[in-house]
Amino acid sequence: MKFEQTKRFEKDYQKLPQRIRKQVGQKLGFLLQGIHHPSLRTKKIKSEKDVYELSITKNYRLTFHIEGDTYVLRKVGTDILGR
Repeated sequence: MKFEQTKRFEKDYQKLPQRIRKQVGQKLGFLLQGIHHPSLRTKKIKSEKDVYELSITKNYRLTFHIEGDTYVLRKVGTDILGR
């Protein structure tokens, strides 16, 4: 699997504190090991078709969907569903 970032994800990522950016990198490494890695607490978002959410920290989340062999990173932050 590989990653692709949406423009929205890129904008969100640039706004993150450095320590959270580091944790995003760690979590993406876990995602490459498998979508159901226990550290990610991955769940499907009910209101969105084929969109998943994973936990970065207690307050920060990341959303993505899968296209073939690619994880498409959609949003990252504290209010990913409210935007």
